[in-house]
Amino acid sequence: MDTSDELLDTAGPAALLTLDGVIRSLNAAMATALGKPAAQCLGRDFGDLWPASQRMSAESLVAHAAKTKAVAMRVLDFPARGGAPVASLIEARPVKDPASDEQLVWVHALDARNDLTSLLIPFRMATTAAHLGLWMYSPHDHQLEWLGGAPAVAALFPDPTTSLSRVMSAVHPDDQEALRQLLRSASTQQSPWVRVRYLPQHEGWHQLVAQTRRIQLGYDRPERIFGLIRDDTKQEKRKEEVQAALTAERQRAKDIADFSSALITAGTEQELQQVVLTRLAATFGASGALLALVDEGRLRVSTDAGIAMWEAGVMQGLPLAHPSALPEAIRTGKPQFIPNREDYMRRWPHGAEFPRLGRLGSDYAVSIMPLAEAGNQPLGGWLVTYASGHQPSLDERTLVGTLADLAGQALRRIRLQQARVELATALQKTMLPRLPEHLAGLEVAARYRPSRDGLDIGGDWYDAFEMPDGAVALEIGDVQGHDVAAAALMGQVRLSMRAIAAQERDPGTVLMRTNELLTTMVPPRFASCTMLHLDPRDGQVTGTSAGHVPLLCARKDGSHSVRELPGGPVLGVVPDTVYGEETFTLDEDSVLVMVTDGVVEGPGLTLDAGLERAGALAGAALRDGLNAEETADRVLDAAVAVDHLDDVAVLVVRRA
Repeated sequence: MDTSDELLDTAGPAALLTLDGVIRSLNAAMATALGKPAAQCLGRDFGDLWPASQRMSAESLVAHAAKTKAVAMRVLDFPARGGAPVASLIEARPVKDPASDEQLVWVHALDARNDLTSLLIPFRMATTAAHLGLWMYSPHDHQLEWLGGAPAVAALFPDPTTSLSRVMSAVHPDDQEALRQLLRSASTQQSPWVRVRYLPQHEGWHQLVAQTRRIQLGYDRPERIFGLIRDDTKQEKRKEEVQAALTAERQRAKDIADFSSALITAGTEQELQQVVLTRLAATFGASGALLALVDEGRLRVSTDAGIAMWEAGVMQGLPLAHPSALPEAIRTGKPQFIPNREDYMRRWPHGAEFPRLGRLGSDYAVSIMPLAEAGNQPLGGWLVTYASGHQPSLDERTLVGTLADLAGQALRRIRLQQARVELATALQKTMLPRLPEHLAGLEVAARYRPSRDGLDIGGDWYDAFEMPDGAVALEIGDVQGHDVAAAALMGQVRLSMRAIAAQERDPGTVLMRTNELLTTMVPPRFASCTMLHLDPRDGQVTGTSAGHVPLLCARKDGSHSVRELPGGPVLGVVPDTVYGEETFTLDEDSVLVMVTDGVVEGPGLTLDAGLERAGALAGAALRDGLNAEETADRVLDAAVAVDHLDDVAVLVVRRA
């Protein structure tokens, strides 16, 4: 993203802050989420706008991004304003203001609708640490979903999803109404603890206490009721411990499956980073995680909430040749496990002084996994810290290594795909012509934007060239398909039309001859096209169309019209087609706008509405005194609102 407007042009909350946390600009979604008008947020300290319980986390998020010039993430609860608070995954990223060159911090809510488990991780870690259980209740279908927590509590609920009636049947009859009331009256604040006697299968009664709270999980997501459960039963039986271990193992297996799935489906480096930093430490009971990616032979480091960026700052920008643990693991493709300080100093006596190095010992260890096997190009690696006496077993380290291999495969796929996109876009652009720099009495401008899904080469083209009789030929078209064959055919069609136009003056004849060429091709391909023959001396225009988008004409007073040219079907379908023509006059200081369908048509916009939008923009540009280049930019901007995945092209000609 290159501009401040683009950084804020998102459906979710977003804001731009100064390095000391003052709000420079924000979008409407962020103002709504913070519960204040946008004008009252500008110039305020970002942390001051959050509830006291969230203020420190919000401030530290911004401070990490500002001081370390790296990405940081937190799960924060937007304040409740007449409804439930919103739990969102918030990212802070350093950016540069292109207008002033000022360093800013971009804060925005990440889209986690396909990965809601990431939002639950902090809650699950907190409940596990507090020896509590966490569940979610959906009032619409009366279902309770077990989300994890302390194994001893989890053992009481062996089924991850169950109906309210089934749970109620295990509650003591005298306590059932209290539980129903707790669910009915759940507020946005934590409810009082309610005591419930619960009878699991084949066990004696357990004394449980429960607490509820309404919360919205993710931006623009429905409200849910979340509950905490604490088991106050003093005596625990052996069977409970076995069941708790089984439930914990099942939950861990689910976490690993979710982690693997999220790695496989990550489509960008940012998504991969989000998956690793929100899941890695939580999945393996670690205290923190660090991700290092290789850019031009140096490390680009980001961390989760368990490792502060100032601690990892010594690793930022390290060359792969540096004699320390993380670069060596990435460079050689060999995992490293560091159980104590003596082991580290023996193996890397000249290595970087990781701030936590002094803590290595009986209750602290570090595991490093490369994201590529030995012999392959180094891609990066991750570092996991273990505290509280946890020493990962060989099986656990093997599993972490397997996930690292999976992350490496995903990263390799993402980078290969990005290279393919860049190559495809470059190929497509090189096949488009350079417009004549000087045309007597005319201004001509063209714009092209590749497909927004970024996967394939498109077949859109435009052209403008002088005819032997002094007139100017203008054409725009769209070849069927989005692949290399489509791009190659686009080049053939454009060059063929140029060659035919050198011998035939009439646009209808040029399209007829081009159609004859395409109908003989194997396999068959078709293309839509509009061609104009414009005499700049008197403004006479002769035009025809082969199944293409109508022509737009804009005038100096700001008005515009849509001109449906005669012609015939798309090229390459019906042999021996004759294409009709129409002649009209282009007045001085008027423009003709030729577009492909990606500019004016899409899932959220009909063709008629798209033509009206583009025509109005062209008319307003002409009324404002803009030239052909600036008018083409305005028309192309209309494509942003279309939500079309196709590539787009615009050709503008103005009679001066």
